[in-house]
Formats: sequence, structure tokens, C-alpha cells
Amino acid sequence: MRSSAVVSGVLAVLCLLLVAGEWPPLLSFDRAVAEALHRSAVGRPEVTAFARVFSDWVWDPLTMRALAAAVVIALWWRGERRRAAWVAVTTVVALGIQHFLKAAVGRERPVWPDPVDSARFAAFPSGHAMAATVTCGLLLWVLALSGREPWRGWGTVAGLSVVSVLGVGWTRVYLGVHWPSDVIGGWLLGWCLVASAVLAYRWSERRFPRPLPRSVPPPPAAPRSRMGEKE
Repeated sequence: MRSSAVVSGVLAVLCLLLVAGEWPPLLSFDRAVAEALHRSAVGRPEVTAFARVFSDWVWDPLTMRALAAAVVIALWWRGERRRAAWVAVTTVVALGIQHFLKAAVGRERPVWPDPVDSARFAAFPSGHAMAATVTCGLLLWVLALSGREPWRGWGTVAGLSVVSVLGVGWTRVYLGVHWPSDVIGGWLLGWCLVASAVLAYRWSERRFPRPLPRSVPPPPAAPRSRMGEKE
């Protein structure tokens, strides 16, 4: 997990620098991919409508954060207060970093003469991609900690998580509201935050272990009967 956090962090910083520095090869790549997908979106309205439903409702950042809030409530109800706090804090930190970078980089979104969707705020990083990565990553982490034995539904949840993270990134570029590097940056930043949160949680468990529950004293032994004993 440490190597995952380092690699994703380094790549996220590199992506940020290339976007902020307007590196020509990256801009050319973004433009070529975005134009190709936008032509497809304009020419296939039925696919565009399908993509908008998932992008604007199913995989919307508000939906993802509502899912994270539900996980926090469920953990708190079960008495897993530290895990609940970790999920809540990581989600809030991700939101803060996302808005800070959008304001700091100030990247313009794609502009089309025939747009099929619209979005607010700056482009980098993609809030949809980052929110989905953080929420799905934290959900899988919580499920991995909660189950002592392999859970039958684990593969389904993991598959849906992968589809959600990749799918929301595709829809944002397909709908013409993000450049590909916005989505890549959101994925990398989101995963770096999840991996860092897991590492920090493990450190806290070692540094501040939870007290063991008090053992219940055994009931007093019943007095021995002397009936039948020889005098």
C-alpha cells in the first residue's frame, strides 16, 4: 500500500505540473481524444442520453458523498468510531483538495459549438473521477476490514466499483465537459488519498490501539455438596 500511495502521488504531481505548464504533447493528446469522443456524442444522441443519466445522477459527486455518509453512519452505529471518522475525514479532505486545485490551476473546460452537456467550475481535476475513486476505494477498504471470511458479494462490489470509476471518467470526456488529463488527474489524486488514508489508519492502530473489552468475571463456584461423602 505504501508503494501504491507513493507511485500514485508522484504521477498525480507530474500530471498536475504538465497540465499547469500546458505541455504541448499533453494538450494535443487531450484535444484529439476530446474531439473524437465529442463527434461520437453529437452523432449518437441515444448513447449521449444514457451517459448523461449515469454521469449526472448515478455517478454524480453528490451521490458518491451520500454513499460515503451512509458508510460513516453504518460504521458509527456498529461502534467502529475510528473507521467512521477516517472515512468522513478522507472524504472531506478530498473535497477540499479538489476545490483548491481547481481554483489554483484554473483550467478552462472544453468549449464546443454544439455542446451536449454543461458543467461548472474549473476543469482540473475532475471532481466526478476523484469522488468516485475516493468513495469506492474507501468502501472496498471498509468491507475488507469488516469481513473475517471472504464475502460472496465481494466480487460484485469490486466489479461495480471498477465500472463506476472507469465509467464516470469516460462519460465526463464523452460528454465534452472534461479533458482526458482532468480525469486521469482525478483518478490519481483520489487513489493517492485512499492509499494514504489506509496507511495512516494502520499507523494509528499501532500507535493508539483500542482497549480490549473488559472480561466478565466467571460466576462463583457453587458450594460442594457433602451428601454421600463418607464420615
